[in-house]
Amino acid sequence: MNVLLLGSGGREHAMAWSIAKSDRLDELFIAPGNPGTAQAGTNVDLNLSDFDAILTFIEENNVELTVVGPEKPLVNGITDFLEEKGHKVFGPSKVAAQLEGSKQFANEFMKKNRIPTANFETYSRDEFDKALKIIKSKDEYPVVLKADGLAGGKGVFICESAEEVEKRLNELKEDERFQQAAQKLVVEEFMKGDEASVFVISDGKTAKILHYAQDHKRIGEGDTGLNTGGMGAYCPTPVIGNRMLQRVEKEIILPTISAMLLDENSYKGILYCGLMITDDGPKVVEFNCRLGDPEAQAVLPSLESDLLDLMDAAVNERLNEKEVKIDNKYRCCVVMASAGYPLDYEKGKVITGIDNVSDDALVFHAGTKAENGKIYTDGGRVLSVVAAGDTLQESIKNTYAEVKKIDFDNKYYRSDIGTKGLKYFD
Repeated sequence: MNVLLLGSGGREHAMAWSIAKSDRLDELFIAPGNPGTAQAGTNVDLNLSDFDAILTFIEENNVELTVVGPEKPLVNGITDFLEEKGHKVFGPSKVAAQLEGSKQFANEFMKKNRIPTANFETYSRDEFDKALKIIKSKDEYPVVLKADGLAGGKGVFICESAEEVEKRLNELKEDERFQQAAQKLVVEEFMKGDEASVFVISDGKTAKILHYAQDHKRIGEGDTGLNTGGMGAYCPTPVIGNRMLQRVEKEIILPTISAMLLDENSYKGILYCGLMITDDGPKVVEFNCRLGDPEAQAVLPSLESDLLDLMDAAVNERLNEKEVKIDNKYRCCVVMASAGYPLDYEKGKVITGIDNVSDDALVFHAGTKAENGKIYTDGGRVLSVVAAGDTLQESIKNTYAEVKKIDFDNKYYRSDIGTKGLKYFD
C-alpha cells in the first residue's frame, strides 16, 4: 500500500524507518519530514494545518493509509476530516484525542471511570489568583500545575513552594507559548513513585501493549531543571515487571478503551499511558494520543512485528488477529540538543560524524536540515542516538560510544540517560 506519514520529528523518523521495513509497503511519503526520513521514503512539502492540501495529495497519489505522528493535527480533527472523505487514517478522532488535548477532559474521564490518577482541581484563566490562594492555604508541596491544552511537553510544573507556584502561574498567564494551552489550569496532587510509559495500539475494541519505557523529561543531569520534550529514554524499564504490567492492563488500559467505546468515542491508534508506579499501584500521570518522542526511537527498533501491518489491522478493527512481538534487547536513546534548549538556542551548526556511527546503532533526525550536501542543526532537539545491548548497562554504554562520534558546535546531551534504571539490578 501507499502510505502518508505526517510529521517531521525524531518520532516520525523512527516511524518511517519502521514502516519502510514492511513487505506490505509500496511507497512511503512523509510530510513534511526531515533529512532522516528522506532515507526511508519521499519527503513532501505539506503544511500539517492545511487539511485540504493533505486531502488533495492523498487523492492524487493513491494513498491508502495516512499515519499521523504528532498530536496537534489529531487534536485539531484531521482523522475525522479525512475519514469523512472516505480515507483511512491511523490515529484517534478529535474527541478521543482530547485524552491528550485537554487535561481537564482526561482527568474527568478517569474520575468518572475509576481509573487511578491524582486528585485534581480545575480553574479557568480568570481564576488563577483564586488557585494561588487555595494552594497557599493548603500549604502542601510539591504541587503540580498543568496547562490544560497542548504545550509541547513544556506546560507542566512541579512546584516546591508558594513562591514557585506564583512564578509559574504568572508564566502560564503571560508567556506567549502558553496563550492557547493555559486557557484553563489543572492543579494536581504530587504523586510519589517512579515514572514509566506503556505504549498501546488499539482498534477501538482490542488493545495490545507494544512496549514500555522510561523517559527523561528534565534538561539537567539527575532530573533537574526545566521540563523538555524529552532528553532520552530506554526500554524495557524494570520499573514495570510482569505483574505490574498486568495491573496496568487490567486497571488502566482496558477500562480506558472500554469506556471510550461505551461513550461512542472508540479509540483507534496509539495510546501513550504515562504512569507513576506508586506504593498503591499504577496511576496515570497523563495520556498521549501518539507515540512518545524520544520513547518511539527506543521502542520501535525493539518491535519484531510489522508496524504497518499492525496499523492497518487497527484501522480495520482486526487487531485481535495480530500478535505483538518484541525482541529481548535493551535499548537506550540519547537526545543530542542545541545548547540553550528548551529556551533560546542557535541553529545552523554543521553536524559531522553521523556516517561514523556503527551499523548496529541508529541515528534518528529531529531538528536538522540538509543544504549543499551537509546536515545542519535546525531545532532544539537535533538527533536521537539509539543502541542496543543484552543488558541495560550494555545498551547505555553502547549508545554513549556512538554519541561521542557525532559533533556540532554547542551540542548538549545528558550523560545519565538510563542510569536510574540500574538500581533495580543491584
